[in-house]
Amino acid sequence: METNIYSQPKLPYAPDALAPIISSETISYHWGKHEKTYIDNLNKLIRDTEWEDMPLEDIIKKASGPLFNNASQAWNHIFYFFSFSPDGGGEPEGDLAEAIVREFGSFEEFKKLFEEAGVNLFGSGWVWLSQDGDGRLFITQGPNAANPLTQGLTPILTFDVWEHAYYLDYQNRRAEALHKLWDIVDWDVVGSRYTKK
Repeated sequence: METNIYSQPKLPYAPDALAPIISSETISYHWGKHEKTYIDNLNKLIRDTEWEDMPLEDIIKKASGPLFNNASQAWNHIFYFFSFSPDGGGEPEGDLAEAIVREFGSFEEFKKLFEEAGVNLFGSGWVWLSQDGDGRLFITQGPNAANPLTQGLTPILTFDVWEHAYYLDYQNRRAEALHKLWDIVDWDVVGSRYTKK
């Protein structure tokens, strides 16, 4: 009997809860179909292999080719969708807020640089806020299934800049799509990912 090692978690909000920033139609396709396919492919690729008992983060750090792509995309999308809330928006507080001001000068400047990194990424991929082992923050961008875990960084926040993430709602207006996402960021969740050093 076949078993699935990884399963798709239930989103912590209703499919229409993030509208109009992210429509229920986009949730249906992006989470319901794209993410499901990554998880299904991942389960097929690791079944009866040495990867089967490995934590997903370790697969991302060690794998290449189709296994890396599906493992990382499965992880990235969960991380992305669980960063949002219909009650989100505003600004971070506490240690993360202090770190952002220390690293980027202000929260507004951080948002500007983060959006620019997403807009300027050619093709499909992700823009990330991550921290290193000393607690310093970095904005990185990467194509396709890129994940800062492969660089020894700890991800804090990501925005998806694949066209399927925004095209139904914003067509080719990537900049507008990225700018609107701040209105639904759950800073309680995102802030809990940061560890002060």
